[in-house]
Amino acid sequence: MYECLKAISEFFEFGYIYTYKGIDILVELQKGIRKEWWSNMASKPGILSDWPWKSMGNFKYALVVPGAIYSTYSFIMCKDENERNWFMFLVLPFLVFRLIHYQLWISYSRYRTAKGNNRILDKSIDFDQVDRERSWDDQIILNGILFYGAGIVLKDQFNMPFFKADGTLIILLLHWGPAEFLYYWLHRALHHHYLYARYHSHHHSSIVTEPNTSFVHPMAEVLAYYGLLLIPTLLSVYIGKANIVGVFTYVTVIDFLNNMGHCNFEFIPQWFYTIFPPLKYIVYNPSFHSLHHTQFRTNYTLFCPLYDYVYGTVDKSTDSVYENALKREAESPDVVHLSHLTTPDSIYHLPLGFPSLSSKPQVSKWYLLFMWPVTVWSMLLTWVLGHAFISERSAFKKLKLQAWVVPKYNMQYSSKWQRETISKLIEQAIRDADKKGAKGLSLGLLNQHEVFSRNVELYMKRNPQLKIKVVDGSSLAAAIVLNSIPKETTQVLLRGRVSKDVYVLVQALCQKGIKVLTVQEDEYKKLLKFDNKLQSNLFLSERYDTKVWLVGDGLTDKEQFKAPKGTIFIPFSIFPPKKVRKDCYYHTTPAMVAPASVENLHSCEDWLPRRAMSASRVAGIIHASEGFDVNECGGTIFSVDKVWEASLENGFRPLPIST
Repeated sequence: MYECLKAISEFFEFGYIYTYKGIDILVELQKGIRKEWWSNMASKPGILSDWPWKSMGNFKYALVVPGAIYSTYSFIMCKDENERNWFMFLVLPFLVFRLIHYQLWISYSRYRTAKGNNRILDKSIDFDQVDRERSWDDQIILNGILFYGAGIVLKDQFNMPFFKADGTLIILLLHWGPAEFLYYWLHRALHHHYLYARYHSHHHSSIVTEPNTSFVHPMAEVLAYYGLLLIPTLLSVYIGKANIVGVFTYVTVIDFLNNMGHCNFEFIPQWFYTIFPPLKYIVYNPSFHSLHHTQFRTNYTLFCPLYDYVYGTVDKSTDSVYENALKREAESPDVVHLSHLTTPDSIYHLPLGFPSLSSKPQVSKWYLLFMWPVTVWSMLLTWVLGHAFISERSAFKKLKLQAWVVPKYNMQYSSKWQRETISKLIEQAIRDADKKGAKGLSLGLLNQHEVFSRNVELYMKRNPQLKIKVVDGSSLAAAIVLNSIPKETTQVLLRGRVSKDVYVLVQALCQKGIKVLTVQEDEYKKLLKFDNKLQSNLFLSERYDTKVWLVGDGLTDKEQFKAPKGTIFIPFSIFPPKKVRKDCYYHTTPAMVAPASVENLHSCEDWLPRRAMSASRVAGIIHASEGFDVNECGGTIFSVDKVWEASLENGFRPLPIST
């Protein structure tokens, strides 16, 4: 037996030697080499690589509906209480529980990784990884199909009792015995060059793992795993010890350990192993599995490290990586971007929410209506949550960046009786960021509204001991709008609420000899009051035939329909205007495309496209990077030309106008 296993081991090692250069390429890839290498690895996908319901999108969940209807109908219509199949009836609630369980792990993992304490790897994840891991729930659909299928085919065997203590124990022991042993060797086989190139490389394309990485595999690979994981369940059915609690507990334990092991932070305390040293060989930790994704040829076990120790494949740095992760403290940011929640369902679009939503520009989804209990609960929670919370981390050159969220919604920002509360939350965030040693804090969304921005200006003047600088991005927003106007433009129409960045924008346009037309007398008078010299190029007009409109809050649908065909709407407002014309062009709110040197961007900022950052967020980064030791809030505005040039020098680029 020993010689047989040794021969198998040597055979697999031959596969590793064959792919060794490939592994080196992967390591180099993390240093900046193009990522097309992964597509080359998948150039010969194996049989059953894709899931058959891939093209169905979210409608794939309909595949479990027939089983759910059948089991529910059978349960209700069965008159004999002893014949009712509780297992089949509870499959659907259990699948929902699994989805919730996974999502809780995803949210918690992203929150902890953003904070930085006990983080294992500092490497970034990107949009490619998020897109690739969007299929994490396919295995739950497969689970439902298998359970319903088994319950129908093996009706008598799967009409099991609710609980048997010995049966539950037997299932778990069967997993830690034969299932773990067989998985270990299957996993080593999957690292042979033939199977690795066709299947397992898909999973290993994620160097930094998240809970949703755990079951992102080609379909054939998941079927192989399920074949192994069904051994304890089917054996318990065969010996008559199967029970509902035992089966569901087994799957839940697998989900728990799988999600835990793919977190990029360590949280199993040292005293766990001190009190019970054998635990080190029974249950792994996140650091143990993280090494498998960085070293590839070590730590193959599913959950039980014993087999790696027995066959000599445990990584030599396992203990040191674990101990170093435990010692690591929370990260101190250099720049904080302070945003807030917008609509009730915006909680799902945060990086801490659903990755499939946060990785795309924010758009309301109809199916979120079914999440109303969670939505209402989250809204109630914001009423009692007393401080901003971290939602994302990123990096730019040597600067550590964090995004914080004020737990308030748009409707609360528009309420006068909430203004004092919100102002205090903003002030608390400024103090917290200053204590952490942050150089700057940028005000996002309605935090930069003149009411709150003015309060911040007064607060900073009352607290000169604060070293942090606060930026609302007004100068950069004006610069972005100014440079978004087509070069051949000779006149523009201004429509919307006048703010300080609008004054600067109009002043710059007039100095360039571009005529600025406004159709609202109050807007016209406000601009002239700011600077009488604007009169030479600022005009009060009754016509709407200008093809370039600079728009802000207050623009109506009726006014948009007065614009000629092909008009370009360039917003200077915080929120984008409603798009009512299909024959016109709408630019985004002031924003710039982040350079490649901005790392760990894997979520969209509100409605902006991928890798786009709002003007205020970019301004905060630029002020800290360039050492602009000034506050830009309230009535204060920075140099438009200086901040624009610094943004371009640092690699940020304006967004093109969408056609």
